Amino acid sequence: MAGETPESSGTSLLHSAAATASKPRHFLKDVVFHGKFQLLNSLTPEENTGCQHGLYFQDGERRVDYILTYHIKKPSSSRSNRQSSRFTDNAFTRSLRRGTARLGRPPPPQSRGDREVASQDHSMDYHEDDKRFRREEFEGNLRDMGLELEKDEDTKTPSVGFVKIHAPWHVLCREAEFMKLKMPTKKVYEVKQCTGVGAKINTLVNKATEPLHPNVEENRAQNVKHLSYAFSREKQHLFDLSDRDSFFDSKTRASIVFEVLKRTKCTKAKYSMGITSLLGSGVYTAAYPLHDGDVDGENVEPNDRKLLYEEWASYSVFYKYQPIGLVRKYFGEKIGLYFAWLGLYTQMLIPASLVGVIVFLYGCATVDDNIPSMEICHPRNNITMCPLCDRACSYWKLKEACGTARASHLFDNPATVFFSIFMALWAAMFMEHWKRRQMRLNYEWDLTGFEEEEEELKDHPRAEYEFRVMQKSLKKEHKTQKPTEIAEEPTNKWKQTVQSAMAGLKLTEKEKLTCRDRLPAYMINIVMMLLMIGVTFAIVFGVILYRISTKAALHMSNNPTTRSNVRLTVKTTAAIINLVVILILDEVYGAVARWLTVLEVPKTDKSFEERLIFKTFILKFVNAFTPIIYIAFFRGRLVGRPGSYLYVFESYRMEECAHGGCLMELCIQLSITMLGKQLIQNNLFEIGIPKLKKLIRYIKSKRRSFQEEEREKKLQRYETDHFLEPFAGLTPEYMEMIIQFGFVTLFVASFPLAPLFALLNNIIEIRLDAKKFVAELRRPVAARAKDIGIWYNLLRGVAKVAVIINAFVISFTSDFIPRLVYQYMYSPDGSMHGFVNHTMSYFNVSDFQDGKQPMDPLHLGYQVEMCRYKDYRDPPWSNTPYVISKEFWAVLAARLAFVIVFQNVVMLMSDIVDWLIPDIPKDISLQIHKEKILMVELFMKEEQGKRQFIDSMTSCDGKEKRNNHTPIARSHSIPHTHSHTHANNF
Repeated sequence: MAGETPESSGTSLLHSAAATASKPRHFLKDVVFHGKFQLLNSLTPEENTGCQHGLYFQDGERRVDYILTYHIKKPSSSRSNRQSSRFTDNAFTRSLRRGTARLGRPPPPQSRGDREVASQDHSMDYHEDDKRFRREEFEGNLRDMGLELEKDEDTKTPSVGFVKIHAPWHVLCREAEFMKLKMPTKKVYEVKQCTGVGAKINTLVNKATEPLHPNVEENRAQNVKHLSYAFSREKQHLFDLSDRDSFFDSKTRASIVFEVLKRTKCTKAKYSMGITSLLGSGVYTAAYPLHDGDVDGENVEPNDRKLLYEEWASYSVFYKYQPIGLVRKYFGEKIGLYFAWLGLYTQMLIPASLVGVIVFLYGCATVDDNIPSMEICHPRNNITMCPLCDRACSYWKLKEACGTARASHLFDNPATVFFSIFMALWAAMFMEHWKRRQMRLNYEWDLTGFEEEEEELKDHPRAEYEFRVMQKSLKKEHKTQKPTEIAEEPTNKWKQTVQSAMAGLKLTEKEKLTCRDRLPAYMINIVMMLLMIGVTFAIVFGVILYRISTKAALHMSNNPTTRSNVRLTVKTTAAIINLVVILILDEVYGAVARWLTVLEVPKTDKSFEERLIFKTFILKFVNAFTPIIYIAFFRGRLVGRPGSYLYVFESYRMEECAHGGCLMELCIQLSITMLGKQLIQNNLFEIGIPKLKKLIRYIKSKRRSFQEEEREKKLQRYETDHFLEPFAGLTPEYMEMIIQFGFVTLFVASFPLAPLFALLNNIIEIRLDAKKFVAELRRPVAARAKDIGIWYNLLRGVAKVAVIINAFVISFTSDFIPRLVYQYMYSPDGSMHGFVNHTMSYFNVSDFQDGKQPMDPLHLGYQVEMCRYKDYRDPPWSNTPYVISKEFWAVLAARLAFVIVFQNVVMLMSDIVDWLIPDIPKDISLQIHKEKILMVELFMKEEQGKRQFIDSMTSCDGKEKRNNHTPIARSHSIPHTHSHTHANNF
């Protein structure tokens, strides 16, 4: 029962085992370690149903709050007796063997193979004994902390033992007070609702969106709210404790037990070990809280997990809002905030997608009216262009680029400028909207006063940090010892180990890792980060060489179809190669970033997470966007001119942009990379890899060797959860969304359909992540958080950089500025007629370098004397042939001016949006203020009640004293009177 002591629970378990021993069932032999634990037997299916399949202890009353698993060395058939005895008391058996040896009884002779097997067994036995000893000490310390434990080694999962942990009521109350958990009090107040026109609008909106709301109680608007206060055992009368079993829900109970696990240490080993160190060293193989129940199957009892599976993790409810309140109740605030942020981001993508589609349709509608593309595609266009490559390529007609020019107009039109400004403002509004949503959730989830607790949690050191500090302390202590002390041979090595460990523990209170201790790790971090970025640049350069060489090879093909589709073939294949490389390097960079962060040995989990996020973001951002940045800003600008081209390795000519500009190629690269990452990495990997890992664990468990009836028996809840994938944190989930946010905002001027593809992906992503959390992953420990942390700063940084990048894309990558300059400075009639001819220069074919002329100069059927190329240069007949013309400088000045104006105007508009929209909604600000007033009134009323009680008690005591004092006075006076009378008589 919840309130019984560990000793009484252990006694009751022994009595229950004795009572069931006479029944005809197969039980393991009960083994008690130091009188603390009993290896409890597996129940029959009927009894399993009574204990709700592993959600409770075997008494059916105490709920399992947490599970620890460990490896069991199963004895083989040939040595079962020997190893079973070794399992019960291995150390005692070895002492008996040593005793018989001292008595002169030699052991039986062994062959060489037997000696090798015995040596291996002895080594394995030593490690198993050491692990078991640490488990016993750790579990004993847990019981000293008040937790109740129950072991189960007779399960259907071979070689795995389970320790079930239950936190009784007094432990829950104590830890809730330590953790300052806010719990609802009996005090209820009415939440202020909108009145007037606002109320009518809200009513209409609620009726219109009623089908979009999930059928979940936590998601419905509440008119009243419980006043919350940090739990205190002295003020238990403030809280509604009528149902103690449900006062702390399963999420809170698991987080309380996890806090106790983190605080409990093993100190009798060579160094202090917490639960993290015990898991890393294999003493325990896993630690996790249990899911509430099954999500499907016959006769499944209603539970929060099943409700989440039906109303949140199903693809059939993709159009509904998420039940964020229930997600927070089941998984905690940190995961609830992630899904709330993802849901808001997806909602905000809807208007961005609509505007992007309108911009794309505008390009489609105006492509036939675009004068530059009409001039290129005109049948009478007789402009002869210079060769695209040396020797293999020949002269060609400009009208051959008609398709590319028309396609470029779909993404390179005046509407894209408007869309870039719109997306910059959209990003600012998204950030402001999220801050308001975050504050509303903080109020609803009682996180408004969370800063103090968060600061305290930051100071909790990680196990790796403590180990490094311990090593440093012991090393310093060893150096300060006298040589005579070091030379002495201790009589008790175990005593020396314990003393050194305890001395190290005392030193760790004063010691800490300094920058000098971490200097080698910092140097390795810098070198490795630069090396990884260099690897990315090298791969991009390799893809450039692939494009150059493949283009030259395809131009030499005898197939006319191949020669006519050279550009499309090279662009597409190069983009696919880039995608494959990005996917591979993403996994490599993730592992490298974690390794580098481990080398730094951060002190706290928060510091570790922030450093890991920063390194991973830098590497993955560079990996994803370096090929795109090259195409946008460098390709076609380091080419040279005919007769004086720039070469790589003296043989490969640098690649040029198509006549319609590099914007079309940028769009192809961006779309393939974005769609490929979302389809392959975000969806297929997230679906396939967890299922594959689960299958591998299933095969490793050797459950296929069981008999059919054993396989059909239902597993316990903790066994089923053991086969699920461990929770690895939210960093991968956030990271893929931040990279997607970069695709949506950074180069949106070249790809207005990016928000639409992101929206379609996120609709699937939400349900995919939901299904993964509910059905594929072990239940994570609930973590409190009031914001999304460093991710918000990264989002703001990406949004600011997006303004600058889009300004450069519009001004330098597209032809928007050259068109404006021509129309208002050089056009004779103020139209775009003659723009194509204005942007091209002349080249005399006699100025080709030796060996660079086309092999087939008569490819067009006539001798070519002058060819054209896209650049602003003086003609060959001028006084300064092939020198950059004044038009180039005019266009460059206009481009730089546009960047400055665009950047400042858009950032000013973003700041205005930031200023106009308050971070805290007005109604939430009023409710928070009201809560503070009600809390003060509650405590003032309590204080007044105490004073009245004290005053009443004081007054009662005063009256009692007066009543007691009066008869005593009279009794004294009566004898005095009598004595006086007697005196007179005498």
